Amino acid sequence: MKLDAALLDILACPACISPLRVDDAAEELVCTGCGLAYPVRDDIPVLLADEARKPA
Repeated sequence: MKLDAALLDILACPACISPLRVDDAAEELVCTGCGLAYPVRDDIPVLLADEARKPA
């Protein structure tokens, strides 16, 4: 997964506005606040709450 570091600095969780961290193994961006995991498809983050995986 190739995401620009500058992009990661400005992205935030749409649900709670917390920063996101990269999970390379799952190819997701995971919220550091609420734990929602957003998929990354073709190196493009899909930051839609409907597409997010809820924490276990």
